[in-house]
Amino acid sequence: MVLIKEPVRLYKENQAMYESFYNLSAKPFALNPDPRFFFGSRGHKRAQSYLQYGLTQGEGFIVITGGVGTGKTMLVRNLFAGLSKENIVAAQLVTTQLGADDMLRMIAASYGLAHEGLGKATLLKNLETFLITRAREGKRVLLVIDEAQNLPLSSLEELRMLSNFQLAGKVLLQSFLLGQADFKDTLRSPQMEQLRQRVIAAYHLNPLGEDETKTYIEHRLTLVGWTTDPVISDEAHAAIHKYTGGVPRLINQLCDRLLLFGYLEELLAIDLEHVDTVVKELQQETPGSQFGGDVCVEKEEEFIPIERPSIAKDAAISGRASSSKRMLKKSVRSGAIKSSKKRDNAKMDLVTGDDSDRIALLEQRVHLLESKLENYISAVKGACDITLTD
Repeated sequence: MVLIKEPVRLYKENQAMYESFYNLSAKPFALNPDPRFFFGSRGHKRAQSYLQYGLTQGEGFIVITGGVGTGKTMLVRNLFAGLSKENIVAAQLVTTQLGADDMLRMIAASYGLAHEGLGKATLLKNLETFLITRAREGKRVLLVIDEAQNLPLSSLEELRMLSNFQLAGKVLLQSFLLGQADFKDTLRSPQMEQLRQRVIAAYHLNPLGEDETKTYIEHRLTLVGWTTDPVISDEAHAAIHKYTGGVPRLINQLCDRLLLFGYLEELLAIDLEHVDTVVKELQQETPGSQFGGDVCVEKEEEFIPIERPSIAKDAAISGRASSSKRMLKKSVRSGAIKSSKKRDNAKMDLVTGDDSDRIALLEQRVHLLESKLENYISAVKGACDITLTD
């Protein structure tokens, strides 16, 4: 049974439609990241903690990665909303398909510095002067690079060089790098060794789980005055998660259209059939629609303190090599025990048997020794392959 409202006609032409119908004070699912709607999922809370940790350190790079629409920009805007404007000077760079020199100009422009027609040396000198002046005023300077996966390696290296600016041993510029999952592959490249050593924390944002998706939807609705009108069934919540994969931006798109559909159909309750209908409409309207597609969920990454990656890598290789050696010793020891038993039996037969039997047993012993040697060589090769691969 579908519940309906009496038609609502008393609203101005420029007034939002479904907000008035459902008595909401604003659009709950706007696509533009608004820190007022920040939802502290388990992953987002942890990522926020890493950003705040980075602020307390005042140096190095903080890296936040995640799929499209998982809430990276929202994290930074929420962080900026809580910063003291008196002590923090922050800028955000969103156009990142830039060479090293053009990126320097964009950074200078972001802080209100002259940049048109200036050479690289002048840009760097102006930036250094700006950073030193802010530091003497007791202020800290932050730079947020969005869509960092688009930066060429040369631009990332230029960012690392900017982190060399210091005053009395204090780093003058701190950078937050936000990027999609493939940015992690960029950081793993051999050319990024020096930059990796300056990453003090990193985190990968995954989509929301099914329970968090429901809580996320109700959180945003409650902030604009929702009082269970419309009622959203558990089946509808489950379908929303299935179609969006728990990606916040896709949840916003789908829920916004659901409320519009509810207004047009005058619904008091939204159920599974309504979600299916709206998703089909979206899929027809948008070729290659993401709704209903599989979403990659990566293994959650923990806090990464400052350390020399080469040392960590050597330790990992050493650990794997030790494990391989243990496996090798175990294999050889197991083979030795089996061979020992066969050898004892063979000795007894050699003493008691005739000449033909002795020859046969000797051939058998040679075969056993050859088999043991092949197993030993195979185990050694396996251990070497593991170590070389690492």
